Amino acid sequence: MEYKVWRERYWQLMRHGTRLRHLFQGTDPELRRLVLKDQRDFFLRPGTIPAAEATSRAREALHWLYRAQGATPDAGVSMGYFPLEGHGAAWRPSYPETTGYIIVTLMDYAERYCDPEARERAWAMGRWEVAVQMANGAVQGGTLVDKERQTPAVFNTGMVLQGWTRLLEDRWDDELAEAAQKAARFLLEDQDANGHFRTHGHFVGTDPIKTYNVLCAWPLDKLGVLLKENTYREAALRLARAAMELQQDNGWFAHNDLTRPEAPLTHTIGYTLQGLLETGIATNHDAMIASVVRSMDRIIALVDQHGFLPGRLNAHWQPACRSSCLTGSAQIAIVGFRLSEATANPEYRACSNRIVTFLQGLQNVTTPHPGVRGALAGSFPMLTGSYMTAGYPNWATKYFLDALMIQDQSVNRACQTKSPD
Repeated sequence: MEYKVWRERYWQLMRHGTRLRHLFQGTDPELRRLVLKDQRDFFLRPGTIPAAEATSRAREALHWLYRAQGATPDAGVSMGYFPLEGHGAAWRPSYPETTGYIIVTLMDYAERYCDPEARERAWAMGRWEVAVQMANGAVQGGTLVDKERQTPAVFNTGMVLQGWTRLLEDRWDDELAEAAQKAARFLLEDQDANGHFRTHGHFVGTDPIKTYNVLCAWPLDKLGVLLKENTYREAALRLARAAMELQQDNGWFAHNDLTRPEAPLTHTIGYTLQGLLETGIATNHDAMIASVVRSMDRIIALVDQHGFLPGRLNAHWQPACRSSCLTGSAQIAIVGFRLSEATANPEYRACSNRIVTFLQGLQNVTTPHPGVRGALAGSFPMLTGSYMTAGYPNWATKYFLDALMIQDQSVNRACQTKSPD
């Protein structure tokens, strides 16, 4: 075990050395300036940004997602911008999993801000997802590869199902409905007698249980409602109950990380809490909502006055790293906003506002750099953080945009963007 730890530390140092070399020897002085500023801000903490800027910052985040989609040769969204790895293009290939739930974000933006382009792009993403779906109904793990090299992953399948159900709520489409049902059947066949999924894919740890898969319960339940199919809704409830059984008395969930279940990321904690909360709200299941309350009451105590939340939390709710996982912070903020609505407790919204305002301070909206402007990095600090280090994964900006839209109270709620059937 000690050898494994030292080996991992060695390769971490090697990767950091490669990134530093590309940062200082590269020909992108603007990127170098931005990365060094971010590292400095980690020690000084950025100033707060007025929440009134949520609308303009949401638009900047949206346009970064557009550029991420435009960086690929298809309608999928690039996994993200990683300029310091020293191999291949900085923009990664399309990522089916996260493109799936980016569809939801674009549809929400289209409805809130009367933006027909967001809606058109979401539908293009949805049809692309149909084209790359595996024959067994699953969605592949990792970035897009040739069909003969694809391997199935239940979580990825659930996230694309989330996008398809959101589009089907907008208007019915036979092709998408068939793809959604194939995906749902794959999920049901993969679910074991205890309610857990089996097929996690090759891009995460080999632990047999991944609690964060409970986020798949939300689209399964939605599809069940759309199709009046109780088997999907029952599977969603089994999945949610299985996750709840793994919650300790102090609100912490076991088996809840991609690779380090003893100290999960706020990213996977956020997945679990959102899956339970949204499924609980949809099914009027008070115990699910209470489960989220137990966790959130511990988490909000860890958010400092600036809005900083440590990126990994151990079983005693103690920080397990010094950096922040910005995706996870945005997800926790979303859960706080929604939980405040569900429980009428203003403390959750106040904490979420503090987190989102902090994240706004880390979003650069003045640089001309197309890979950075409007985006949220994987970690804070970006260069030496412990999650999606030295890059801008698309899901960080997706969840940040979701949080900004909830925070923003100036939306046009009378906006109608649906097209005729």
